[in-house]
Amino acid sequence: RIDAADQRILLALGERHRLIRDVIQGKLERGEPVRDVSREEALLQKLREQAPALGLDPWFVEQIFREILSGSVRYQGRALLDHDNEEDGRQRIRVAFQGTDGAYSHQAALRHFHARVAQVDCMGYTRFVEAAQAVIDGHVDVAILPIENTTAGSINDTYDLLNEKPLHILGEEVLPVHHCLLAPAGVEVENVRRILSHPQAIAQCSQFLGSLPRCQVVSYFDTAMAARKVAEDGDLSQAAIAGAWAGERYGLQIIARDIANQAENFTRFVVVASEPRRCPKDIPAKTSMIFATIDEKGALLQCLNILGDQGINMTKLESRPRLGHPWQSLFYLDIEGHREEPRIEDALERFGRKTQYLKILGTYPKWFDH
Repeated sequence: RIDAADQRILLALGERHRLIRDVIQGKLERGEPVRDVSREEALLQKLREQAPALGLDPWFVEQIFREILSGSVRYQGRALLDHDNEEDGRQRIRVAFQGTDGAYSHQAALRHFHARVAQVDCMGYTRFVEAAQAVIDGHVDVAILPIENTTAGSINDTYDLLNEKPLHILGEEVLPVHHCLLAPAGVEVENVRRILSHPQAIAQCSQFLGSLPRCQVVSYFDTAMAARKVAEDGDLSQAAIAGAWAGERYGLQIIARDIANQAENFTRFVVVASEPRRCPKDIPAKTSMIFATIDEKGALLQCLNILGDQGINMTKLESRPRLGHPWQSLFYLDIEGHREEPRIEDALERFGRKTQYLKILGTYPKWFDH
């Protein structure tokens, strides 16, 4: 009976999604905004009030429906994005990612495009630069690259590619990461002597790995590639750190689950292309850029004050050495808002006068707001 109840929930979600598709079509025709926050809050209040009579915790019901509403907003916003870029009804998209089938980047690509495009062809590459170059050379339509993690911090290879290559950010995807220790059937944690994984995953699981002093930790190209090698080798003293999905794909068992240093572990990915894409003005947006300040005392503070004077929220500031310019830094900056908003246009114009180098990477939808 529980299985039957779960099936009814799934069917109801499918019916709701079909209704959302009808709703967004009407909004597109009438030019209405994607989100109605007051209606969402009224709905959540009503559900909280109804929950106790059904024997349910109001907080639990609210969290479920916040996720449902978030998914609805994501879908509607992306439909509006496709409509404005004349890509409604697109049937196929080719996506490059670093790694192999089952990698977190592979999952992020499917999550980002699966509800919008009938056929998502994901193509794995060994290195980030190869995935980026595939976009530039026209072998794929877009690439999806990890840019930061809540445990290990920024992923510098991606920042360097955004600066050096003719790439534009079209969107972002935030994926919850659940690292597992994977091994062939029958292996116990105490039998493992060698663990393979990507350096980022190793860094994110340093505390768990520190509790296994007899294990050799080996860096590998990708988490899913590490899982595949462990499966192919069949070595009962060898394991990999990867996601559960990779374990399923390569026939490995989970011998330790959720082993990251932080329980709340997320990786943010950016979707990049060789050409920019128009972002609608009536959906929440983020603008990313790279800049180097002029050689003047207090130049960075003056740049940041320009944003503060316009009431612009800065969500990320990261510095990197500027290649070919000793003792100079490049700054990677994310701000909330659309670059065509008057206040942001004004700020960027003033910003340009205080920088010796400025590259706008793109304005794109901001979805991860819960």
